[in-house]
Amino acid sequence: MTRYAMLDVCSVREGGSVAESLANSVALAQNAEQWGYSRFWLAEHHNFTGIASAATSLVIGHVAAATKSIRVGAGGIMLPNHAPLVIAEQFGTLEALYPGRIDLGLGRAPGTDQLTVNALRRNLDGDVNQFPRDVVELIQFLDDPEPGQTVVATPGAGSKVPVWILGSSLFGAQLAAALGLPFGFASHFAPAQLSEAIQLYRQRFSPSKWLDVPYVLAGFNVIAADSNDEAEFLASSMRRAFVNLTMGKPGKLQPPSADLQHSLNARDQMMLSQIMACSAVGDRDTVAQKLSTFIDDTGVDEIIFSGQVYDLQARLRSFELAAEVMQSL
Repeated sequence: MTRYAMLDVCSVREGGSVAESLANSVALAQNAEQWGYSRFWLAEHHNFTGIASAATSLVIGHVAAATKSIRVGAGGIMLPNHAPLVIAEQFGTLEALYPGRIDLGLGRAPGTDQLTVNALRRNLDGDVNQFPRDVVELIQFLDDPEPGQTVVATPGAGSKVPVWILGSSLFGAQLAAALGLPFGFASHFAPAQLSEAIQLYRQRFSPSKWLDVPYVLAGFNVIAADSNDEAEFLASSMRRAFVNLTMGKPGKLQPPSADLQHSLNARDQMMLSQIMACSAVGDRDTVAQKLSTFIDDTGVDEIIFSGQVYDLQARLRSFELAAEVMQSL
């Protein structure tokens, strides 16, 4: 059976608060643990009023403390924003607190706008072009120290926290293959190169002490409900969020609207069709059919579900239905 995981950005909804969003993430993770999800990942974004997971390592610790067995990690840490040593210390600490449960997914995008990038990196010399070197340096900090090594991550050294390469292009696939690391593709919002990236990764994969054979995880949006009409209604919040983001107007997650589809112009509708190519919106049977096709077409080892729903109980029901579908396939 294909494994399944959950990706969360601690969505802040209109009329809600950051505290509510963090509490909702804990509720999601606790239920995901009961529904057989393999891992619960949180994503790093900055300067977004609708996302509360900017301090990703802190939120990972908060979620891990409230759960018992599910793996918790970053999907991902945007490494160009940080010094590798700092991330090694943070995740080494998390691994010491929650042994065997921490994942570290790494991306090279900043996860924000250029002005915020400048604020994040004001004391750093690195940039995205240095990403492969930073990844190698970080892995070395998490590995056993070499004799005579003068800078040692404490905590971190010897923790061997599993590192993933995440991306939405062929670059990440090539790097993950060269380093022999598991690869996660962001097909839940940038699906265009999914098939090519998977093929390239598998063809060029070089076994390492971390991984013997290629391992692919892919993002997939799911909004499931007890009827197709209800799911379409709930999905309007996520669709509006995608439209606002492409217009450069990100904000808090809006309540669902039955009129959204009629208010979109042809450009917005085409954009949504492209962004949400790897998505399932509907009842159990609709979701099962689309997931089965996706798994058959890609052969992925694991699917990581994303899905922004305004109401917490409706979102829990959506992910519960997705888990039931995955267990039946």
